[in-house]
Amino acid sequence: MTILDHAPSPDLAADLLAWYDTHARALPWRVPPGSRQAGTRADPYRVWLSEIMLQQTTVQAVKPYFLDFTARWPTVDDLARADEADVMKAWAGLGYYSRARNLKACAETVAREHGSRFPETEEALRALPGIGPYTAAAIAAIAFDLPATVVDGNVERVISRLRAIETPLPAAKADIRAFTAELVPQERPGDFAQAMMDLGASLCSPRRPACALCPWSAPCAGRAAGIAETLPRKAPKAPKPTRRGMAFVVIRADGAVLLRRRPPKGLLGGMSEPPVSTWGEDIGTDDLALVPAELGAMKLRWARIAGDVRHTFTHFHLELGIWRAEASAALAIPAGHWWSTTRDLPGEALPTVMRKAVEAGLRR
Repeated sequence: MTILDHAPSPDLAADLLAWYDTHARALPWRVPPGSRQAGTRADPYRVWLSEIMLQQTTVQAVKPYFLDFTARWPTVDDLARADEADVMKAWAGLGYYSRARNLKACAETVAREHGSRFPETEEALRALPGIGPYTAAAIAAIAFDLPATVVDGNVERVISRLRAIETPLPAAKADIRAFTAELVPQERPGDFAQAMMDLGASLCSPRRPACALCPWSAPCAGRAAGIAETLPRKAPKAPKPTRRGMAFVVIRADGAVLLRRRPPKGLLGGMSEPPVSTWGEDIGTDDLALVPAELGAMKLRWARIAGDVRHTFTHFHLELGIWRAEASAALAIPAGHWWSTTRDLPGEALPTVMRKAVEAGLRR
């Protein structure tokens, strides 16, 4: 790690908050800085919901989901009472589906064990389902104005540049957190946390940071050394393997599609899908011996759809060969499966890869 002899101003927090007061992003889950200073408190439920949705997801992608969720389930009690299948449907397309399962479990826990009020300490927040160290710190700071150290990807980038930290991530995380903790003010720590996020999202961007407009331009060691754009450094990633499999799209005469629900645990747990084969690096996309056993009794005639569906998960790439069959309305279907009509299909809890598979099958 390299930290240049470029001492930060003692007023770094004040400088950043002054910038934030003028340039804060307008976000549907945020209480603007002027309103916070006038006494309006953030709703812990909305802070928690937004932070869970924003994990590994962009602000622009999250906005419509957040607005839909808060319109349907305005309070933590409403979400706790919601049907899990409805929650999964509302989450479909947002990705990382374990978040949705934990979201429901957390709402139920808050309602049942905490009198429908989120606990106000990081330790107690971390004990809730789906809340890790970062999310607990973010809720503590933003919802309860506690001086918690909140470090997301934007903050890692800002601090790496401010202190010219050249140690690659993830090895640099401990130092970044320590330097961030030194900056957190006792006054307005919630606004400070959001200001750090906004600075990284707007001016201190991954490429071509707008250093001339940055409130921390003068004390920034990375800018002074001419290396800001190269930071943070990252350790090389191992190549992702490619797994393959097959998806079987069965279409009834009226256009309804046969679906089933994935097991509640594991990848895409609890989401809907057309019947699929197992996936693996040694599995092909053209082997009808992989047709799920429950479909065998239906004696369907399968046709291969040209082109595979490709999707990338966190740890691997997936290629699905798409097979289509047509079925009569009178044909019995396996237990645990259902027909989704053309009217119902858009609202099914289909993750993106499975929606791609269904759409490919429907295109013939």
